[in-house]
Amino acid sequence: MGSNLGDRAGNLLAAVRCLIEADFTVKTLSNIYETEPLNIDTELDFLNMVAELDGAHLPTPEQLLACLLRIEYALGRTRGVPQGPRTIDLDLLFYPNVLSDTEYLTLPHRRIQARRFVLEPLNELVPSLVHPVLEKTIGELLLETTDDSDVRVWKP
Repeated sequence: MGSNLGDRAGNLLAAVRCLIEADFTVKTLSNIYETEPLNIDTELDFLNMVAELDGAHLPTPEQLLACLLRIEYALGRTRGVPQGPRTIDLDLLFYPNVLSDTEYLTLPHRRIQARRFVLEPLNELVPSLVHPVLEKTIGELLLETTDDSDVRVWKP
């Protein structure tokens, strides 16, 4: 999850609340990290975090993605400016025992290993999770990433 417009922390909280209201079981949440924008046309810093959902009670990956997009829309996300600032961005990073590479959904997310703002909170939650395509743990991917952007635990 990420937000860099408006009440960034409030947007993350609202997204978590929406997940719960949509009957998802949120198992764990990472800390919130403040991160500099990466390949985005903005100077506004992001707040990012990772949520782990209960994999035993998930809809299909496509249904889950559709739900995430509905939550984004409900929280004011617009897609008028590609790579622009956003109130909320919800990405599906992994899905248990599923690999996908379609026009609409790539699992695991194709840029995990190149994004410190994803790897840091993911490593906090599941450092030993093995990326099924790269065959490396999240901890290993974090050590090897070439992304040297500033990612720090947010202190409000």
